[in-house]
Amino acid sequence: MIFQISAGQGPEECELAAGRIFEALQKEFPQIVKISGKTGKGKGCYESITFSADSSLAFLEGTVQWICPSPFRPGHKRKNWFIDISIIPERKDIREDGDYRIEKFHCGGNGGQNVNKVETGIRIVHIPTGITAVSTEERSQYRNKQRAMEKIDARLADLKRQRAAEQKNQAWREHSRIVRGNPVRVYTGMEFSLMEK
Repeated sequence: MIFQISAGQGPEECELAAGRIFEALQKEFPQIVKISGKTGKGKGCYESITFSADSSLAFLEGTVQWICPSPFRPGHKRKNWFIDISIIPERKDIREDGDYRIEKFHCGGNGGQNVNKVETGIRIVHIPTGITAVSTEERSQYRNKQRAMEKIDARLADLKRQRAAEQKNQAWREHSRIVRGNPVRVYTGMEFSLMEK
């Protein structure tokens, strides 16, 4: 599973909470691995942190509250800071191994008698994605197969870029969404102690 801890549009206190809560989670769940982090304004502060976990930690998803006087603004009245932990849908890997179906057919049209007698046209289907490419431009079956594979490779690359962009957009949407109230976890003080419910 892939998760994102986000300070959203919150102040520096929320950015500190994002970094320190990730540290607390690492101690509690040693199997989690940091993927990336967007640093915030101060030391140890993060606008967002993305991490992965082998086991299901879906119960972490939701708003997390940190109760502590501001370490940056002494005398500030606010003592409640909120961050968000969201599950980010994983990008499905596109298999590029031998999962292809290759179909041969007669081309017809210009090119002399050869095109009508020999199956020179090639249609390749990438079975996992259903992407299809056809090539009839060349007179040889070998060249048409090469052309069709080039088209498949280009379409698979486009699909990979599209899926990566979708994952990034989902992460940005989650970054901007923090719901205050009914937190799934509450941490207190500068030591970030987890309050038992």
